[in-house]
Amino acid sequence: MKGLKIFQYGCGKMSVFTMRYVIENGGTIVGAVDNNPEVIGKDIGDIMNTDKTGVIVEDATKAEELLNSLKPDCAIITTMSLLADVEEPLMNCAKCGVNAITTCEEAFFPMNSNPNLTMKIDKLAKENNCTITGSGYQDAFWGNLITTLVGASHNITKIKGSSSYNVEDYGIALAKAHGAGLTKEEFERDVASADEISDEERQKVIESGAYAPSYMWNVNGWLCDKLGLTVISQRQKCVPQFNDYDIESSTLGMTVKTGMATGMSAVVTTETKEGITLETECIGKVYNKDEFDRNEWTVYGEPNTTMVIEKPNTVELTCATVVNRIPDVIRSEAGFVPTSRMGELKSIINN
Repeated sequence: MKGLKIFQYGCGKMSVFTMRYVIENGGTIVGAVDNNPEVIGKDIGDIMNTDKTGVIVEDATKAEELLNSLKPDCAIITTMSLLADVEEPLMNCAKCGVNAITTCEEAFFPMNSNPNLTMKIDKLAKENNCTITGSGYQDAFWGNLITTLVGASHNITKIKGSSSYNVEDYGIALAKAHGAGLTKEEFERDVASADEISDEERQKVIESGAYAPSYMWNVNGWLCDKLGLTVISQRQKCVPQFNDYDIESSTLGMTVKTGMATGMSAVVTTETKEGITLETECIGKVYNKDEFDRNEWTVYGEPNTTMVIEKPNTVELTCATVVNRIPDVIRSEAGFVPTSRMGELKSIINN
């Protein structure tokens, strides 16, 4: 990381950590952009709650110009959760020949949810000799840790995982993507109904670029890619979550009343040609006072092995993972390359 020039694309909650981690590991933030008028014009030191740096957040409309003039080694994109929503920043980076890594959850393995846009980004990145990828918490806790458990097994028949996180920690885009604040009827209409279709209909939606995958949809694709498994079918079901008393949401700027969805559970089931089933669940919601992040995975086979991690600092782990992956991104082949093809996740001190 020492001596690397990094560009921060999106200066919200996650950037507080990504920028600081870059600087503390010897890198330099050379530029930053956002589209929020309340952030534009601020010194990034004010965002990180550190001393001023002299780097001012500029309007995101200037991103391409800045990328061309600053020539950073890598851009960190911490904005939205769906690939279509980060198309512009990813394409800007690819056009300028700038390596990029994003916390966009779908970008973890978008080949199975938005293949046409993935190929479009891949083509432009290859033409300009740069690498685009997605990473974050899932790279470690839903990916590399699981494949390590599989590597310690004699045989496996099923991989089952569940992970919960507080949508309050990530910003309004993620909270809305989980249906937080919707009535039961609105959730059924706007979220759940998208999966009440046949496999053939789903594939058509995927090819059109309009599919909205849950996070585990892309995680299952990543795991199968990493493990060399052949997917023959994959389905997801989204179920609203509720609380028995009102909860204030600072992210949504509203009171999530009893009877309104605090978020959702999304269960993805993947069947493979090799006979191994993946059943994974992510639970994202506005937490009540008694809830906390939890990560539990079981590899079934010989032997059965369960891993449980309670109260992980999900935001910080996401940001540290992204920063630690930057050397891998820089070393990788050109194109859209998932981290399943970049080797094991390592601390930046080994990079």
